Amino acid sequence: QVSLVESGGGSVQAGGSLGLSCAASGDTSKGYCMGWFRQAPGKEREGVGLIFSGSAITYYADSVKGRFTISQDNAKNTMYLQMNNLKPEDTAMYYCGAVRATGCNPEFMAQAESLDFRWGQGILVTVSS
Repeated sequence: QVSLVESGGGSVQAGGSLGLSCAASGDTSKGYCMGWFRQAPGKEREGVGLIFSGSAITYYADSVKGRFTISQDNAKNTMYLQMNNLKPEDTAMYYCGAVRATGCNPEFMAQAESLDFRWGQGILVTVSS
């Protein structure tokens, strides 16, 4: 299995940018659908975007399309989330997740809690108005 550790995050004013990193360790030789998820206070965890290991194909939630970008560095086993034009409603705990798969399906963002996702510890992003 894979272990995930997020870094980055912090506080920023609306309109600003932040970047998150997710370092994977363990059994990284297998294919994984990796993604970013977030959970705002009082709300359920929701998918932000997905990327398949070794691929450049990405999927995004409508709420972040055009503002957030997922990328990965396979040599470093690290996934990134670049967040631009942040809004107060982006405030949440952000989690890196990974599930063994032969590819990513956008439906994974809505079904993550019922799939065998591995999760990082989460990192807080706060956007002030």
